[in-house]
Amino acid sequence: MKRTILNIGAHRLQPSTLMMSYGFDPKLSEGAIKCPIFQNSTFAFESAAAGKSFMQIAYGIRDREPSEDPGLIYSRINNPTLEILEDRLTLWDGAENALAFGSGMAAISTTILTFARPGDVILYSTPAYGGTEFLFEKLLPQFGIRSLSFPARALEEEVTLAYDRAEQLAGEAGRIPLIFAETPANPTNDLVDIALLRRVAESRSPRRDQRAKVIVDNTLLGPLWQQPLKHGADISIYSLTKYVGGHSDLIAGSCLGTAADIASIQVMRTILGTMVDPHTAWLLLRSLETLSIRMRKSAESAAIVANHLRNHKKIAAIQYLGFLDTESEQGKTFSAQCEGAGSTFSIILHGGEPEAFRFLDALQIIKLAVSLGGTESLASHPAGMTHVDVSERAKQTCGILPSLVRLSIGVEEPEDLIADLEQALAKV
Repeated sequence: MKRTILNIGAHRLQPSTLMMSYGFDPKLSEGAIKCPIFQNSTFAFESAAAGKSFMQIAYGIRDREPSEDPGLIYSRINNPTLEILEDRLTLWDGAENALAFGSGMAAISTTILTFARPGDVILYSTPAYGGTEFLFEKLLPQFGIRSLSFPARALEEEVTLAYDRAEQLAGEAGRIPLIFAETPANPTNDLVDIALLRRVAESRSPRRDQRAKVIVDNTLLGPLWQQPLKHGADISIYSLTKYVGGHSDLIAGSCLGTAADIASIQVMRTILGTMVDPHTAWLLLRSLETLSIRMRKSAESAAIVANHLRNHKKIAAIQYLGFLDTESEQGKTFSAQCEGAGSTFSIILHGGEPEAFRFLDALQIIKLAVSLGGTESLASHPAGMTHVDVSERAKQTCGILPSLVRLSIGVEEPEDLIADLEQALAKV
């Protein structure tokens, strides 16, 4: 199905342009201008020998030759609509390959299980999305995989110390297979220095092939405003439900990286069955065409809204990346690895949970719901919703306060959102 035009002469085409056609040739689908939904469970082989060859590649029995077509087998393994989506997902990040999953958590868990083994210790940044923390702290220990965390804002000495503690915890038999970071952190917008993590991983690994992989959850800023692979990450993970899907009508996830790493994860995905379905893949292809427009509009509106709220008497603080002091460590990290401030930020109200709840219940345009990155603006209470199972001590340490409200700004007119926020704040 591939149609891989990347240049016109010496001119390199932009990802936002390539999203309309990359990886798809209408001639192979009866001239259809858009990729169809290949709602197939299975595909016919040309010969028995071809079927055997395809299955050997799919199960990692042999490597695919450079010019070899891996062939279509079964939609748990591969599917034309899914493959076209994965081709396009590589473009913004400049990745060699990508995989799409049934959810962001499916992408995270499948990737972790590909590289971690019983006895290993995972190093990860906090705060993290509640589902991620639940996986690390409550599920993986049941399989002999432990975790140790470090603050998102940690300096190199602190991350190195955490790495050394993780090695001690692992002992001689265990390993540190990966360092997992969510940046910006959900919901505080704390940044993790990706290049710093790569330096620590390299300095603490005796051999290059044993180095801890740096895996970054890039959901809150990616792919427009941050590309982790360019700053030292080995694998970039997304909840495609958010900005990439962007219409609050699907659940999906992805991971991107080198061809070798993605091939390893693909074998695990094949057996776990965590791939995305063809219809959702088709919806994501639709959404990718307007991703740049939507993310830019939302970011512009978020800047207007955040600036309006900046000195509001009922707001104690605003955790908006555009307000970072350029001379601070966080400001320097932002300048080095981010292209923009995005459109998700948190406000901390004066008071506590009662004030936050009164504010949330009074909103009229902005919907009270979890998730982010949709065309509609959303507000949520992380301490009582997405991070409800995180211990009170951990929430306090990470700054997930009872008075914190997370806002995801959509594509509505910012003046209308400001009017809604003002009337809700008046009721606090």
